[in-house]
Amino acid sequence: MRVAREPIMARPLLKIHRYFHRKPIRFFSFILLYLTAGSLVFLHSGFSSDTSTTGASGSGRDPLISEGGGGTGAGSSSSDALGLLGRVFKETRRTPRRFGPPWMKENGAQDAPEWAGRGFDHTSSWSHGAKGRTTKEMDDGRAKYIGCYVDDTQKRALRGVSFLDYKKMTVFRCQDNCAERGYLYAGLEFGAECYCGHKIQAPNVSESECNMECKGEKSNICGGPNRLSIYRLELSQESARRYGSAIFKGCFKRPENVTLALPASAVIKNMSVDKCVDLCTEKEFSLAALAGEKCHCGFPTSLFTLHEHEDEELCLQHCAGEDFESCGNNDFFVVYQTQVQDNRCMDRRFLPTRSKHLVALASFPGAGNTWARHLIELATGYYTGSYYFDGSLYNKGFKGERDHWRSGRTICIKTHESGKKEIEAFDASILMIRNPYKALMAEFNRKYGGHIGFASQAHWRGKEWPEFVKNYAPWWASHTLDWLKYGKKVQVVHFEDLKRELFSELKGMVIFLDLEVSEDRLLCVEGQKDGNFKRSGLRKLEYDPYTPEMRATIDGLIKTVDTALRKRNLSGVPEEYRPR
Repeated sequence: MRVAREPIMARPLLKIHRYFHRKPIRFFSFILLYLTAGSLVFLHSGFSSDTSTTGASGSGRDPLISEGGGGTGAGSSSSDALGLLGRVFKETRRTPRRFGPPWMKENGAQDAPEWAGRGFDHTSSWSHGAKGRTTKEMDDGRAKYIGCYVDDTQKRALRGVSFLDYKKMTVFRCQDNCAERGYLYAGLEFGAECYCGHKIQAPNVSESECNMECKGEKSNICGGPNRLSIYRLELSQESARRYGSAIFKGCFKRPENVTLALPASAVIKNMSVDKCVDLCTEKEFSLAALAGEKCHCGFPTSLFTLHEHEDEELCLQHCAGEDFESCGNNDFFVVYQTQVQDNRCMDRRFLPTRSKHLVALASFPGAGNTWARHLIELATGYYTGSYYFDGSLYNKGFKGERDHWRSGRTICIKTHESGKKEIEAFDASILMIRNPYKALMAEFNRKYGGHIGFASQAHWRGKEWPEFVKNYAPWWASHTLDWLKYGKKVQVVHFEDLKRELFSELKGMVIFLDLEVSEDRLLCVEGQKDGNFKRSGLRKLEYDPYTPEMRATIDGLIKTVDTALRKRNLSGVPEEYRPR
């Protein structure tokens, strides 16, 4: 009798069966590996679907979150998930939200512009030093070339920070580094050396003596041997002027009661700025005031507010220890801010009792909302909240970021939302408005470069910028009009006014929040107004990104908003907003 032969396909299965039958442990190991692999695949698909859902529905955690701190690009979804897991409230968890133009919300994510999470390239995104132009022609709004100067290694012409790069030094790189540190002048030497300072302390010489090409760009001149090509940084006037680590505050009249206003003082032989600043730093005071041979130390107070600047000519008395420095005199003080932190406004906490009165801090993206939160927290001592969640802002110290916006534990709530339903959820609002030309560029920079970064030239010159303006310019106007129409109690604050008159504008905001005003806290805020969310004032595009068509549209929107403000008996938009 013949035995039927096993089917060919059954042989491998039979071998596997015999293999595991002989050593059962191998079978259980195989099953365990199989189940583990299956679990990982399941978890991965779950996270992938969550991420895609968030992107499709338009989560409030998209890169548009705020104009202040670090970027929230590709890692946004995962950080949001972690943040939401930590929130436990009695009410039902809110659904993910996205702020943006209403028409973009309605049409869904497929109609929204595609925002690529590309990094900022400092080396390729700028035409460093305006190639093709000589140093003599450099006057493009960023910096103005003022001449060739002597530099002595024993007695530098510019005595601030310095750095070297014998391969990639460019005019713009030197200017940008000095501007970021608040210096008034930037100088280049020997093709590769950069020096910063608030004052030129050497004579100028013939232009022919500055004859060395920059190592990083052969088309521009970077000084010569012991010769500096010096630029005045026009935009550094908006930031602080420095002397080394100290910030120059200005020339001020002697306070009436100098002992009470500036409690520490000493006579210093061979007085210099460094010696007075070092003394006040050692004594842990934030102000160093030079008065001839005497050095006074203290903090800004109602007795010495630093609000009434005097002509700097009144303080031009040479220091005994340094001919090129001004040390003031008995009647007019030269004042510097030291690196000592003024702690009178640094304490922050949640509200002691939960409030049912919800106050919005509303703004179009790019209008300075995060900066305003920083100021309000320092001025009031209470955390601000947010309609969204941005992990990078939480990590920067905005502890109210994690709280649900209805928690009642924060003094006000950041929001970029517009529309009747969202606005009527608040009992009052501070409405921040900024020049749309500036706000649009600030938000575009934030979306592509992070909270304090910059979009690259590729983004500005590509399709992203026109698409961005098309979608967001109308929203700038509709956002303001909606809050004026539906807001129950609205206080309008213009970004430009807050920047110019910080003390008075911030005081008005504190009063609106129904809190007692502490002038000492406000004076403390003035010394720490920038926080961690300020871009360098120097990096400007080398061309106007707005086309005539864009300008025509935006100018019309400005007129619309101006009319709406005046109808409510409010002052119209600031002069610089208006069409030119």
